[in-house]
This record gives sequence, C-alpha cells and structure tokens, in this order.
Amino acid sequence: MNNISRRSFLRSTVLTAAAVNLPLPSFTQQISPSDEVRMAVIGFGGRGGDHIGGLTALKGVRLTALCDADSRILGAEVKRWKDKNVTVEAFSDLRKLLESKNVDAVSIATPNHWHSLATIWAIQAGKDVYVEKPISHNVWEGRKVVEAARKYDRIVQAGTQSRSSTGIKQAVQWVQEGNLGKIVISRALCYKPRGSIGKVDGPQEVPANVDYDLWCGPAPKKALMRKRLHYDWHWVWDTGNGDLGNQGIHQMDIARWFLGVDALSPRVWSVGGRLGYIDDGETANTQIIFHDYPKASLIFEVRGLPERTGAKNMDKYKGGSIAVIVECEGGYVLVPDYRSAIAYDKKGNEIKKWSGAKDHYQNFIDCVRSRKRSELNGEIWEGHLSSALCHTGNISYRLGKKSTPDAVKEAIKADKGATETFERMAAHLAANGVDLEKTPATLGPVLQMDPKVEKFIGNKDADAMLTREYRAPFIVPERV
Repeated sequence: MNNISRRSFLRSTVLTAAAVNLPLPSFTQQISPSDEVRMAVIGFGGRGGDHIGGLTALKGVRLTALCDADSRILGAEVKRWKDKNVTVEAFSDLRKLLESKNVDAVSIATPNHWHSLATIWAIQAGKDVYVEKPISHNVWEGRKVVEAARKYDRIVQAGTQSRSSTGIKQAVQWVQEGNLGKIVISRALCYKPRGSIGKVDGPQEVPANVDYDLWCGPAPKKALMRKRLHYDWHWVWDTGNGDLGNQGIHQMDIARWFLGVDALSPRVWSVGGRLGYIDDGETANTQIIFHDYPKASLIFEVRGLPERTGAKNMDKYKGGSIAVIVECEGGYVLVPDYRSAIAYDKKGNEIKKWSGAKDHYQNFIDCVRSRKRSELNGEIWEGHLSSALCHTGNISYRLGKKSTPDAVKEAIKADKGATETFERMAAHLAANGVDLEKTPATLGPVLQMDPKVEKFIGNKDADAMLTREYRAPFIVPERV
C-alpha cells in the first residue's frame, strides 16, 4: 500500500465518513480483557442465526443490536430476545446501526453482494468485524476490505472456521515439512446436490416484509425473477457466486493453506455448466476450476447433481462429498471435515491422524480484546485470497464458450490432473442423464494474472469482471 501523510489520511477519513453519514472511528479504542464486547449481528435469515447463537454463548459478549432488511425475520428475533428479558436495538438499515455507540463489533451474514461494503462501512465506523465467507462478491472489493482493515487498524475475521482447527493446522505443518514428499495436486471437492430452483414466467412480487432497496444494496435493483428471494440469491450472479463461493470457499481455503501460497494463482481456467435442468439459476452446478501455481496445481470440483457416479474413483481416497485431498509424492492427506485430517501412504494405509478445533468466534472475541491482529486464525487477508480464487475461477467460466468434450480435452491436456478430472465430471453428468455431446459444457479461457496487482494480463474483459458497477449510494469507495 502506498504511504500517505497523517494529514491526508485524516482528511480522507473525514470525507469518507461524511459520505456515508458515519461517525469517525476511535483510533484509541482498547477493550480490556475484563470488559464485555457489545455485538451486533447484520443479516440472520440463514447463517447469521449461528452467529447469534455462537457469539452470545461466549463469556463477556452481549448482543446489543440486530439488523435485517426483512422485518419479519428482524421482528421474530427481537421478540425472541425480549422473551428472555433482553432488549436489543432493531435496525433495518445497517448505516443507522453503525451510528450506535452501543456496539463495539459486528458480525455480517448478509447475502454475498453486501459482505465487502458492510465490512468497510463498519470498519470506517470504528467497529471490529466478523464477516461471513466469501468476504467479497468480487476480487477488487475484497482487496478494499483488506486496505480498510489495515488503514483503520481494525480486527477483521473471515468466517472460514476451518482455520481454527488445530487438527488441520498440524496436518498442514506436517505436509509442508515434507513428510510425504512434494505436493503434486491439492484437490478440493464440493459434491453437494442442489436441485432446480424452478422457472418463473415473469417478475415475482417481492415480499411486503422486505425493504428491497436495502436488500439489493450495491447490486442492481432488478425485478425479482425467481420464486424465492432468500437463499436462492446464491445462484444468481448479481448477488451470489454459486456453490464455489458458498460451500466451496471452505475447501478452497484449506487447499490453498496446504500449498502455502499467499497470492492469487498466475494462471486459471474453468469448465462446467448449469446442467441437468433449466431454471432461473445462473451459476454453474457442475464445474472444474484449475489454478496453476508453480508449486503445484489446485484443482476444485463442484458437483451439484445427485448421482455420484463418476466420483467413484475418488473413493480410493476414502473421502466424503465435501473434502480436500492433498496428493503428494509419498501418499496423500485427506481433510474430510472442518476439524480433522488423515495421512495415508501410497498403498492407502493410514499413517497419521489429527483432530481438534477451537472456537472461531472465541478467537475473534479474544483478538477484539487483545487488539492482536496476528492472533486471528481467519485474518481478513487470508479470507480475501481464498474468496478471490473462487471469483477468478468464475470469471474464466463466465467468459467461456460451449465446447465439445474432445475440444475440452485437447485444450486442457497439458495440465496435470485436468484430463482425468474432466472425464470424471463427464461420467458424473452422464449418470445424471446429461450428454455433453448434445449439451456441451462451457470452457473458459486460460487467464493469466499478475498476482502482485491482482489484475489479468492482456484481457480487458476479464479485468472488467474483477469489480462491478455499484448502485448509489451503496458504493464501495476507491479510497477506503
């Protein structure tokens, strides 16, 4: 980051805060270990419910405010706490919540398109932040979150809870010490069946209990063209990132962790499609993302149809439907869940096992008290990189063209592990009644990136998709 003078820093801070009508942050804020942390939760129709339960279970944490654009969801949660004789402030507009002096930190579990802007505004308001994965909807705004966290010296934790697993951390260290030789491929699997969300004939009525302007926020305010507003936003590009950015971000993060890389991949491509049904979803339900790191490739697989045929030859790794498999010269390590890992030799014999995890919310609260960013398990920089790997894979896919299976194989044949991965994907689709000859997959271009500046090389169309057009006044600022 470029150095700036204290005077220009303070001036830009004043202008930024004024632009969004927020109070200036207190740069001297220090919460002692004995003080309570006053928490607000923003968005809790889904994952945010776990935030409420997990955070309020911690000693010294008090829920003081709730925010949701859905008045029904907001009212029900406020009543639930009132029934416990606990009064919490209720907000539909997070900007009003961030003005509250009764809030030290916020957790954010809104739809993806709100994650970065809500985090930046909270940071500018002097709050510490726990933000759900992916921490961004696109690469550029994720970088802006990191810049804001550094500039205002806030504690910002990404909701990648596997980073608080002591078992996985020990396995990562063991592999990186060379106990199984060099890593050959770091694989991440998301075999999670997702059914059709249906097909509507025209615009749908937005529920009367939803402030749709606030719900859309930085995204375009378009007519609702799906049956269900909530949750199915995951499968629409304006608001979600598909299962790659939903479930898959966890496995992407672990696979990158094992590789020990702290930058975006210099080369990426993707192939896949929304196959097996026609509905109002836009994101791929079947997809391969190939990140070509100099150390070893990272291959991600999304399977959204129910039949697992075509995944069977992955069963030799004894993995489940959501897993990370780190293939090494002398064997492999399987990460089957959020807290454990198992090492096997080349013959498939178990040779070592790790298990255990600490509370990810507790880690955040501990760091809010200590002000030690270095002790965060899911520090925002790590969350940004893993989220951005999902985004760059999706950019290749979205710029792709329909291609025959033979054309795909020819294009990817030089990349280690790519051909057999695609053949398994084709077998999986065939088992679900999808013939790739008749319904071709979309093969994205190979994108070259300069990881230092997080921009593509020689591809203006891909560069344009690193960010988005924001809808005023919900604009991620160029200068945070």
